[in-house]
Amino acid sequence: MSNPNGRFGIHGGQYIPEILMHAVTELEEAYNHYRQDPSFNRELTTLLNEYAGRPSRLYYAEKMTRDLGGARIYLKREDLNHTGSHKINNVLGQALLAKKMGKTRLIAETGAGQHGVATATAAALLGMKCVVYMGQEDTIRQALNVYRMRLLGAEVVPVKTGTATLKDAVSEAMRAWTSRIEDTHYCLGSVMGPHPFPTLVRDFQAVISREVKSQLMEREGLLPDAVLACVGGGSNAMGSFYHFIEEKSVRLIGCEAAGRGIDTFETAATIATGRPGIFHGMKSYFCQDQYGQIAPVYSISAGLDYPGIGPEHAYLHDTGRAEYVSVTDEEAVAAFEYLSQTEGIIPAIESAHAVAHAMQLAPGMRKDQIIVITISGRGDKDCAAIARYRGEDIHE
Repeated sequence: MSNPNGRFGIHGGQYIPEILMHAVTELEEAYNHYRQDPSFNRELTTLLNEYAGRPSRLYYAEKMTRDLGGARIYLKREDLNHTGSHKINNVLGQALLAKKMGKTRLIAETGAGQHGVATATAAALLGMKCVVYMGQEDTIRQALNVYRMRLLGAEVVPVKTGTATLKDAVSEAMRAWTSRIEDTHYCLGSVMGPHPFPTLVRDFQAVISREVKSQLMEREGLLPDAVLACVGGGSNAMGSFYHFIEEKSVRLIGCEAAGRGIDTFETAATIATGRPGIFHGMKSYFCQDQYGQIAPVYSISAGLDYPGIGPEHAYLHDTGRAEYVSVTDEEAVAAFEYLSQTEGIIPAIESAHAVAHAMQLAPGMRKDQIIVITISGRGDKDCAAIARYRGEDIHE
């Protein structure tokens, strides 16, 4: 839980230019008001249930469980949400809040494109304009999602600066926000950025762990022994962890993108390789060079290709409440193929990082123990990229 000053231990805060202070203060005040408003919550719940398709299923992966020979494995199927990922949970909340604040325009950053698609979808639904900033490298990797955003009426702006990936898209979206504060809401996609974003996004995503808790109690009468989720900025993981933080018997395991290995420069595993710093409006852990500049990072997954981690994750790491492990491209691709062939479920390559660690963890656990893996998105968007990784050139 954040303090009133937006801190999680030493992490968090509001490290932003003066021009944005009014916007984040206005957002915090509006959120503190509407989060207690029964009509706002009823409207959001109706959108989540009737439009996004919640509650998402908690699926018992029987074949995977049998094959690995250890803990019982459940999959939290966020890939079944409308637009194909967990991103819609947060976006519907923020878009509805922006509408109540009198904003007419949404801007967003995106890496893998799922947050951009969700934002474009909500804007179309609520009659708002939408601009999405996306690293040029990611527009190539995720061409299908670029088309989906434009189909939904959004303008997609390729960002060519820096490494032309997610961190540069965030920087460009923040710059754009400073010029259109009066009519624009920045719909930030993860539990990062200046306060109140890490808290606000977590609260909208906490529906995941709330559902897992009640669904598993109904099915098994037990809490899980471990909850696993992939971590870039960390919104699906924070949503998956939140209602279990006080349940000390539940291991919380975040799976970071190691890329080509944490002993190389081609990695995005922030907890494993980063150190404290300030970037994108927050204090947290970041991958940095020897001069303290933000280092270029790499992952096969555009959605995990970010050089930092949300401040609440940094705090959970500092206190030892959550564990963070590194998963390489090769391990994630193998898990992507494994889940597809074992359960007939093609996960997002982001989610496959969590599947990969579960494949290592489950065999060493007892058969009466339970693992829940959040499948944060579906893998349609990744098929061409994974085929290329395996040496097969297919067209989108």
